Amino acid sequence: MSRIGNLPVPISDKVEFSINADNIATFKGEKGTNTLRIHPNISIEKSEDELIIKRNDDQKSNRALHGLFRALINNAVVGVSEGYTKKLEIIGVGFRASISGDVLELNLGYSHPIFFVPPEGISMEVDTKSGKNPILIITGVDKEMVGQVAAKIRSFRKPEPYKGKGIRYLGEQVRRKAGKSAAK
Repeated sequence: MSRIGNLPVPISDKVEFSINADNIATFKGEKGTNTLRIHPNISIEKSEDELIIKRNDDQKSNRALHGLFRALINNAVVGVSEGYTKKLEIIGVGFRASISGDVLELNLGYSHPIFFVPPEGISMEVDTKSGKNPILIITGVDKEMVGQVAAKIRSFRKPEPYKGKGIRYLGEQVRRKAGKSAAK
């Protein structure tokens, strides 16, 4: 019995839901539009203010898909109504971030700046007023895409364990190592 799959997905009045003959579900809300291809063994029923996800039979693979697609549909509904946000903190002397147009420019201690163009549906802004370290705010409708972009930007300069410099998620704790000590 799929406990997650049996939970209904609450849907507000501001979110429009439709599914076409090719099993592509479309969600429209105030933040944007999101589409999701539904597996043929999974069906969606809409009641007045919630979506109910059902599976065709009790095969093991269909039970797994039941919970998966309920979670994906819930993420799509939350994305178009509220949106998703990831915050990255840039720590290091001389490390800077700026946005010109829709291109993110990062100076991370390399001999060259790094330019990053976000994919469609992702917006970014740099907050330098919150403290001494700039914070990069990534927002979008698709939870997977927001996480993917944040991970890609973090991979440009991961936090290193000796001084803690680099790009990290806001609130992330970096395990620090002791440096070399001189032998006497």
